[in-house]
Amino acid sequence: MTDSFMEQGRFFLKDTIRRQVDMRRTDQGRGILPPPLETPFSPEALRIDLTPPGSWRGITPIPVEQAIRDRESRRQFASTPLSLDQLSFLLWSTAGIRKQVNQATALRTVPSAGSRHPLETYLGILQVEGLTPGFYRYLPLEHQLLFLFQEEQQAEKMTAAARGQGFIGQSAVTLYWVALPYRTEWRYGVASAKVIALDAGHICGQLYLACQAIGAGTCGVAAYNQEATDLLLRLDGVEEFTVYLAPVGKI
Repeated sequence: MTDSFMEQGRFFLKDTIRRQVDMRRTDQGRGILPPPLETPFSPEALRIDLTPPGSWRGITPIPVEQAIRDRESRRQFASTPLSLDQLSFLLWSTAGIRKQVNQATALRTVPSAGSRHPLETYLGILQVEGLTPGFYRYLPLEHQLLFLFQEEQQAEKMTAAARGQGFIGQSAVTLYWVALPYRTEWRYGVASAKVIALDAGHICGQLYLACQAIGAGTCGVAAYNQEATDLLLRLDGVEEFTVYLAPVGKI
């Protein structure tokens, strides 16, 4: 037996929720233009060019079978920093754009329901060569990092927001996947919650495999303090909020 709250959660896991969606009444069905592919930013903001695909160094080609076999969650990291090339590779692997179809659609390196890609990648950078510690956002269209802000006692605050999990603050970088639900709701309405969660899983799974090619490890983290993490990233908690995170470090 389950209580009504658990029953509601299970219902959202089932595709029967789609029966509640009248596609004619979604914003797409009503002819409203879709939201942008990435969150707009000030043209005066500091941006850092990342190494383009095919040009990065420090990446070791390995067979897919080996990457799958060796993949595991890692919670202990060496103090060695990541290189900018290695970070560029991880970001392209998990959110990079292969082809922009039009202003509303882009084909990426990971799948997404309806190609809506509702997740933005924020980064808490602690040890990356050539980058000042602080918080950044990945710009997939430009393949650049957008500098957001610096934070005093950053590692300690990242750890505290992750419910005291110390390996977060010992990473070289932590990737925070931030949902902008409307990107998917524009097309799928109330059925969006399930597929946004699935999209986060696609991205993190790709990160695990990509880490194998740079001698790094990661661990997907879904146990965090929602309010503290959103506050740390300066998110409004309504139209954009954290849904998943993963620290990365050399092993």
